[in-house]
Amino acid sequence: MVVKAEKAMSVREESGDSRGTIDPLKQHFVLVHGVGGRGWCWYKIRCLMENSGFKVSCIDLKSAGIDQSDVDSVLSFDDYNQPLMDLLSALPENEQVILVGHSAGGLSVTQACHKFAKKIRLAVYVAATMLKLGFLTDEDLKHGVPDLSEFGDVYRLGFGLGQDKPPTSALVKKEFQRKIIYPLSPHEDSTLAAMLLRPGPILALTSAMFVEDGEVEKGAEGVHKDNADNVLKPEQQEAMIKRWPLLYVYELDSDHSPFFSTPFLLFGLLVKLQLLTLDALSD
Repeated sequence: MVVKAEKAMSVREESGDSRGTIDPLKQHFVLVHGVGGRGWCWYKIRCLMENSGFKVSCIDLKSAGIDQSDVDSVLSFDDYNQPLMDLLSALPENEQVILVGHSAGGLSVTQACHKFAKKIRLAVYVAATMLKLGFLTDEDLKHGVPDLSEFGDVYRLGFGLGQDKPPTSALVKKEFQRKIIYPLSPHEDSTLAAMLLRPGPILALTSAMFVEDGEVEKGAEGVHKDNADNVLKPEQQEAMIKRWPLLYVYELDSDHSPFFSTPFLLFGLLVKLQLLTLDALSD
């Protein structure tokens, strides 16, 4: 994870807040799940944060969690990410959040940084797709799309546009989920995940493209890299970090789901990041 002091200061100045008025225990964290996930996956982090006095929102994106939309009807990234856009749009004009995205939730975070830069105090990517402009090139696809081919035929695919068209949704088959996504996580968490995971709208996700407008550079940013990640390989994470070189990086010996496998360490890093941001603002 990363913080960049001069970026944090620019956000503070634009927000209109006066120095020294931010209470670190009243900051608002917005946590965004990855493909196939739901807001529930953050339950350990949410518990730790709320018990420590933070405000926490765990969003469900379109066709995930409590949203009962048919995943194979979600064909655009704007549609998929609309719940996050609605949440940020509804915030008071002077309220800023710490936005945390896991896995494909990194795309949601990036779009939010483009559209709501003044409302985001800190953007954090947790083992996440971190592409400034989304999927514009073959290189973007190589770095940002998981390659699970080494594990065999792992996906259950949906074809909402017809069998002769590209798949519209995908879900890792249950027999592969623990090995690929949760190898270091407690068995009770991987069991719960197997019961609750839903297909993700992969056509919508790979259509994510953002317009370069400079606003995305105005927020402080953080990155967390998992060394034992079987989904977004360490070399993919490293390639994305090199292409968006604003960042310092925190590394954990975690699987792809640190909110299950190393929740206390992840919580500690998130708290550390927001404190570093506050320190930068007071300098």
